[in-house]
Amino acid sequence: MYDAIEKKRKEMFDMAGRYGFASERTIRCSQELDRLLNALMQTKQHNEEVL
Repeated sequence: MYDAIEKKRKEMFDMAGRYGFASERTIRCSQELDRLLNALMQTKQHNEEVL
């Protein structure tokens, strides 16, 4: 999961450098990164509740 997040983060910054932070491509990539981060946080929260 951490590798996927780091890969998506790098992809987002690369897109921002090419197309700008407000481009549709960059925003879409940012949203995908948000989904990955949210999934990680939910997993961590679930694991804490189980313990």
